[in-house]
Amino acid sequence: MITISQAVESIIKVKPFIAEALSEGLINVSALARKIKPDIEKVIHKECNQGAIVMALNRLSPNLANSFSSDLKKMINMLGDIIVRSDLTDYTYTNSNTLVKGHMKVFETVASHSDIFYTMVRGVHESNLVISSLYSNLVEEHFKGEELKEKKVNLSAITLKLHESNSQVPGFYYNILKAVAWEGINIIEVISTSNEFTILVNDEDVDRAFSELKQLRRKL
Repeated sequence: MITISQAVESIIKVKPFIAEALSEGLINVSALARKIKPDIEKVIHKECNQGAIVMALNRLSPNLANSFSSDLKKMINMLGDIIVRSDLTDYTYTNSNTLVKGHMKVFETVASHSDIFYTMVRGVHESNLVISSLYSNLVEEHFKGEELKEKKVNLSAITLKLHESNSQVPGFYYNILKAVAWEGINIIEVISTSNEFTILVNDEDVDRAFSELKQLRRKL
């Protein structure tokens, strides 16, 4: 049988925004208890008193701060190199049956050049391409028959090399994005693979964004 305390812990620990606010005393515990009460009752399969949830949240808060910070600190400390690439151009195209053919033509040209930044992400309705501006003519040549939705220039990419277990820590990506967002830096795009995380920002913001990401280890 699952207790109210266990149910509260299981729900809060997978909500990094709430967990952080609760651990730092920035949240109204009574309001939170009222909000999660239906979820708690689903887990324990019976009705419960809101006061009991408040008590469980108050008991959880100190332990949550320690465990939450510990996992994040461990993962942040295992961050690898931070790589910056500047002078990039970002294209957004409407998906079509011929879009991949254009991508393959561009990729065949740039594959042998290690100095080129190039990535393509295909979404449900549109695809996004980012390339070193020096070679943007390749995209415009091979995608000239496609529907261009947006083009952004003067961008920089900051890539963080991640530890392979990064996906097992709730709130990991949130803390990376928060470090940049709290400085008022606009993130143009986010590009991710299993062990690399890249944000695209305006060239004018890259120094501040790099500085904030570099200081992550000290701030956690």
